Amino acid sequence: MADDTTATHEPHRHDTREALLFGGVYGAVLASSMVAALSHYGHTSRVSRSYDAAWLLVTAFASALAHGYAHYIAERAPHRRGDALRVLAEEWPLVAAVLPTVLILAGAGWGWWPTNGVEYAAFALNITLLFALGLVTARWSHRPWEAAVLIGAVDALLGVIVVVANAVIK
Repeated sequence: MADDTTATHEPHRHDTREALLFGGVYGAVLASSMVAALSHYGHTSRVSRSYDAAWLLVTAFASALAHGYAHYIAERAPHRRGDALRVLAEEWPLVAAVLPTVLILAGAGWGWWPTNGVEYAAFALNITLLFALGLVTARWSHRPWEAAVLIGAVDALLGVIVVVANAVIK
C-alpha cells in the first residue's frame, strides 16, 4: 500500500464546459437578481442606470473573486506558485455572463435607449442566456434535442423565478 503523504496531488481543474455552465448560470442569475434589487426603488434616471451598471460589475468581480478564493482554500492538496491566480482566472465566465446586462444598463445611462423599463430587457436577455447555456451544454453532453430543450427550459426557469419574485416583492 502506497504512502499517501508522499503522493503529489494535483489541484482540481474545472474543464471549460463546467466553468462555462456554472459561471454563466451563476452570472445570469446574479445579473437578474441585481437588476431586480437595484430597480426595486424605481430610480430610472440616466445617473441611476449608470450607477446600477457599475454596481453590477463590481458585484460580478467580487463574486468571482470570492468563488475563486473559496475553490482555492477548499483544495486540500498542496498548492504551487500561481495556483491562486489560475483558480481566480477560471471564474471568467461569471463576469462574462453579466457583461451584456452591464451594457444594457450602461447604455441606458449613456442615453442610447430609454432608462425606464430597461430592467425588462435585462430580464429577457438573462432568461434567454440561461436557456441557451442549458441547451448548449446539454448538447455538448450528447443529450437528445428533447432533453436539451428541457434542460434549457429548467435553466431559464431560474431567471423566471427571479422576475416573478421581483414582481411579488414590488
